[in-house]
Amino acid sequence: MNIRKMKRVERAEIIAESGSVTEGIHSGKLKQFQDISLSEALVLGLLNQGVRKYVGIFGHGTTDVGEVLRVYQDAGLVEVYNVRNETEASHAASMLRWQYGEHAAVFTSIGPGAMHAFAGSLLPKSNGLGVYYIFGDETTHNEGPNMQQIPIDKQDLFLSMTSIMSGSYSLNTPEAVFTALKRGYSTVCSPLGESPFFFHLPMNIQGKVMENMNLSELPIPAKLSDKIKTSEECCAEAVSLIGKYKKITIKAGGGAREMEPDVLKRFLDLTGAVYVHGPQIPGILPDEDMRNMTVGGSKGSISGNFAMENCELLVVIGARGVCQWDSSGTSWKNTKEIININTRLEDALHYNRSLPLVGNANEILNQLNEALALAGADPEKDAEKKSWLEDCSGKRQEWEAFKGDRFITSHLFDEKWGRELLTQPAVLNEAIDFAMKVDAVKIFDAGDVQANGFQAVKDQRPKRTFTDTGSSYMGFAVSALLASAMTDRPDYPIAFTGDGSFLMNPQILLDAVQYSLRGMILLMDNRRMAAISGLQEAQYGKVFATDDQVEVDYIQLASSFKGVKTFDGGSSLIELRKALKSAYEYKGLSLVYVPVYSGADPLGGLGVFGNWNVGNWCDAVQKEKHRIGL
Repeated sequence: MNIRKMKRVERAEIIAESGSVTEGIHSGKLKQFQDISLSEALVLGLLNQGVRKYVGIFGHGTTDVGEVLRVYQDAGLVEVYNVRNETEASHAASMLRWQYGEHAAVFTSIGPGAMHAFAGSLLPKSNGLGVYYIFGDETTHNEGPNMQQIPIDKQDLFLSMTSIMSGSYSLNTPEAVFTALKRGYSTVCSPLGESPFFFHLPMNIQGKVMENMNLSELPIPAKLSDKIKTSEECCAEAVSLIGKYKKITIKAGGGAREMEPDVLKRFLDLTGAVYVHGPQIPGILPDEDMRNMTVGGSKGSISGNFAMENCELLVVIGARGVCQWDSSGTSWKNTKEIININTRLEDALHYNRSLPLVGNANEILNQLNEALALAGADPEKDAEKKSWLEDCSGKRQEWEAFKGDRFITSHLFDEKWGRELLTQPAVLNEAIDFAMKVDAVKIFDAGDVQANGFQAVKDQRPKRTFTDTGSSYMGFAVSALLASAMTDRPDYPIAFTGDGSFLMNPQILLDAVQYSLRGMILLMDNRRMAAISGLQEAQYGKVFATDDQVEVDYIQLASSFKGVKTFDGGSSLIELRKALKSAYEYKGLSLVYVPVYSGADPLGGLGVFGNWNVGNWCDAVQKEKHRIGL
């Protein structure tokens, strides 16, 4: 071992013993000025920010980073998870932030690996999650095309690509690391909206040593306050609007996920509003609450869409107005004015006729609650506001009956399979009830499972359901399970997935065993992309190239991974219930397999309640949007 490597080992041991770089320097055990390579400086800088989990795949573009991480893992300072797919790594890091609040770094080599992780970064970007990415990059001497770089004679092409997505920095000189770390922190930890950040490390620079580098120059993160309120003038105007209208609907999106349930409940009580949530945040208001009209949008509910289409005043909280969230803006057919609470001005001004309240949702709701209470707001004395609640409650009862018909219709004949199969709503309802009974976290994959899933959930508290409706990434749910193996205090997770999404990222079958994950995959197989088949049928009356004829023995496939336990969900709800119980009792990763019906029978799904700007609906949707004028 050379002297520099010996010093690295000593450095790591001192930092581990001291508890941090800063404490090591203050104790006198760690010299402030030392010879440090770029790779090690980056790991030290991220350690200052609390980043101790690294997940990804090493390649020829990151061997030096790997050597640093080896030493620091041996010292107990970091944990490295080498997985089998870079997109899986991105999903796991995103879920670690989303579910457990921990920051992680995704590492990849140059070329295709970085491309895979970059594709995966669409998920944290769409859902407002801070994740670091460390990409190997082409050398700065340009001695010839580096293998796997983009084969075009231009500089920094990967940097150009990632810079479009989010914050990025090319470390083409080691001394740039200090600025890169500052920019990274302000991106992944921004109280105005977290976002991914990309470090690009040229292969010939990673091992470059900064002589007498000042360890105290590595930035120490400041505590960033998210207690951002609106102005008193805007608050007063919002109170005036709330007093002016009788039919008020609150629609909350993923940006409201940290909203405190008690604060929201008080706001509802003071305004007389009803509540509609996006698919990402069920449970902030308990499902059973009388003001909860559940999910709204094109894959929403009868009650949610009624509350959206008939409100006079809309209060948006933490949402970007994604196309299916409000049927491309056409859900607001009778809305006169809007109060829009968001951290970003561009989101707060998404609709016309809006009063933007830019800041933290919780802080602004507290501010409004105080002002409404001082103004003597009492919707219980307002007959029109009480009538609005009664009308919406009637629609909620209608929605419950609608779901109930589908939950009790447990079997339908499937033409492709040539026999009766369990219906997806019945399977989802059974599995959701089971998850609530054992307090498991539900993670829904993209497609039909996702859409029917967030219509069926009935959470009584927040953060028991996760679904990527920001980018609708197939394969997210099963990959996201790995986050529960990476954290110190895991929930028990259940990934709800279809056959299509599962085959996008089946690597979890290996990585779950490698890292002793305890969790479950519920795989619902209809041998098609049912969400798109249904959309094709609704739009054009024909299904095309969205199904297959290939029979796959998923139980045998999963069983071939030693350590994965498989269970046949059977052909009845009783058999499914037993399989779920047995799968939950297993101490590793379990998989429950269930064939489910797909077809034209309306009892086979939970319905679509609005069009949006896609396919041959576009002209009608755009015409309606312009008529509404939002």
